[in-house]
Amino acid sequence: MAAEIEIDNGMNTKDVSKYMKNKTLYVSDLDGTLLRSNQTTSEYTNEVINSLTEKGIVFSYATARSIYTSSKVTKGLDAKIPVITYNGAFIVDNCTHEVLHATYFDRNVYNLLREMFSEGVYPIVYSIVGGKERFSYYPSKSSKTILDFAASRNDERKRIVDSEEELVAGNIFYITCIETPEKIKPFYDKYKDIYHCVYQRDIYSDEQWLEIMPKDVTKASAVKKLKQITKSDYVVVFGDGINDLEMFGAADECYAMANAEPELKAVATKIIESNDNDGVAHWLAEKEI
Repeated sequence: MAAEIEIDNGMNTKDVSKYMKNKTLYVSDLDGTLLRSNQTTSEYTNEVINSLTEKGIVFSYATARSIYTSSKVTKGLDAKIPVITYNGAFIVDNCTHEVLHATYFDRNVYNLLREMFSEGVYPIVYSIVGGKERFSYYPSKSSKTILDFAASRNDERKRIVDSEEELVAGNIFYITCIETPEKIKPFYDKYKDIYHCVYQRDIYSDEQWLEIMPKDVTKASAVKKLKQITKSDYVVVFGDGINDLEMFGAADECYAMANAEPELKAVATKIIESNDNDGVAHWLAEKEI
């Protein structure tokens, strides 16, 4: 096991020249990676990344969060290039919040939602309604965990509905279930090959989540698109969770945090310091100095 969690702190001259010769796109996951356990970026991380972006490095992040919540937790960062949100469903201009690239479900998603309703599962549904991004939930049918989640979100996207018809309105791009494993694991098993499904425990609350996206929505596909947008020719990524696995596969180099899931460490180029020890910022400072 010692070899598996070897921490990369050294700087090799040959390695540094590789990044200098190529236009490199650096993409970091947020929660558990760039963010500390208190859901903030440290002053050190902000200083390093802001300084390097001023010098011209191309740095972005890829997250399951929306641009609204990700902007709040990264407010100390001054990254001005597009960022990846909703696990790859959207690529968003980090300055104007304009959606540059989006992927939506087709009409077959209504069959999935009707099946969920029949089993007493009423998820949070993310969609564009009336030209605006919304997350909709049905309080009288929702689980306590979803009600708690909704209560913790104080932003303009929140949309309370009182019917199944309202819940499924608009162009749907993301579905989130926060329920007991007994209720949502069967949906993961049934639909994981039809849609892009992420079934994992939340790193902050330890609640069981099932997130469902269109099949071709992944952080990996969004990173490839962002590589084209930024005209980069080399990609380096950082992550900690299962939902970063595909992104690791799309990168030239991939670095797992010391606190990452074992499955991610197994495929990483190297293991770096933990999120609470500013692992991404230390790696960038050493390689881009």
